[in-house]
Amino acid sequence: MTSQNNKTSENTAEYKTFFNSFLSGSRQYGIVGALIVIIAIFQFLTEGLLLQPNTVVQLIQQNAYVIILAVGMVMVIIATHIDLSVGSLVGFIGGCIALLMQDMHLNWLLAIVVGILIGLIIGVWQGFWVAYVGIPGFITTLAGMLIFRGLATTMINASIPVNNASFNAIAANYLPNIFGFWGQFDALTVIMGILLTVLFAYHQFRNRKKAFNVGLDVEPLSATYMKIAASSIIILALTYLFALSGNNTQGGIPIMLVIVGILVAVYHFILTKTVFGRHVYAVGGNRRAAMLSGINTKKVDFLLYVHMGFLSAVAAIAILSRLSSASAATGNSFEMDAIASCFVGGTAVTGGVGTIPGVVIGAAVIGVINQGLSIMGVDSALIQTIKGLVLLLAVAVDIYSKKSK
Repeated sequence: MTSQNNKTSENTAEYKTFFNSFLSGSRQYGIVGALIVIIAIFQFLTEGLLLQPNTVVQLIQQNAYVIILAVGMVMVIIATHIDLSVGSLVGFIGGCIALLMQDMHLNWLLAIVVGILIGLIIGVWQGFWVAYVGIPGFITTLAGMLIFRGLATTMINASIPVNNASFNAIAANYLPNIFGFWGQFDALTVIMGILLTVLFAYHQFRNRKKAFNVGLDVEPLSATYMKIAASSIIILALTYLFALSGNNTQGGIPIMLVIVGILVAVYHFILTKTVFGRHVYAVGGNRRAAMLSGINTKKVDFLLYVHMGFLSAVAAIAILSRLSSASAATGNSFEMDAIASCFVGGTAVTGGVGTIPGVVIGAAVIGVINQGLSIMGVDSALIQTIKGLVLLLAVAVDIYSKKSK
């Protein structure tokens, strides 16, 4: 009887540990839950159109720039800075690439390389003013927003069409159907979906084993199974939708999804597994303490804006490929979508807290709202109003959660 009571008390303690860890991460779970609820609401309101395979692909293609910019913006915000210039950079760099291809007849791959170099140079420029001159990021990038929007307007009179099939395919096409179709399903997509599911499960068990070996608290095994089951359902559901997308000749995994996926994976690794990533969190958590511990805070600030310049160039390539033309207005309010994605995704207003997966979920929330309301024919001004309310609510939840601790 005593051994049974001990076992019961151990199980109770184990689940209390899990419950406490769940509460500490409730914001993250809440964002995922909110996304699921929003998808369900719009699926009902659009009479099932939101989760049509080709609509889901359009959601990725149309909102890729948000995720790309948000990946860089979250690092900037974690370090207690901001970047208001990314929308103008997208318009300016996109205009440069369009001019290089159409007026100077430069090869599209070389034009992309030049566009990325321009983004890096601008990142160096803005990073210099923030890190080494000491001008706050808000002021520096506000100036950048005005400077590069003005340059884009001067450079582009009306619009510059981009008539390059290879370049336009970046946003419009899919990975080659190297395994053909299994009935209506793209075989490559099915294989990739199954592999991702297996890799996710392996990663969870591997992390659990590592934590156990170093003596850290681990969640109950049943909780790990629940997490794997929920994630597998989501991955396989997306696999099903992507595998049915496209047409009889091409479909499956959009090229833009691959680009976004690589950037998300790389920057998640940078932020969580590298010295630079640890320094970003340290600077955002307590800048003075970071300086006293020997961290070169100026170098961290400088590199953050260099990364932001690079990602702005990638976003410019993505949007130019999708629109097939450059205009002076391209990129308007892009910075707002990126910032909103960060805060909706759990990034702290005061800095020091934020994750790449979180901003991806935040960007998905913004994208689903955009897509759902557009399908319903809601006026664009009202869409902006609704997104503003969502942002305000997300920040209010963040502030309230800090006060309640």
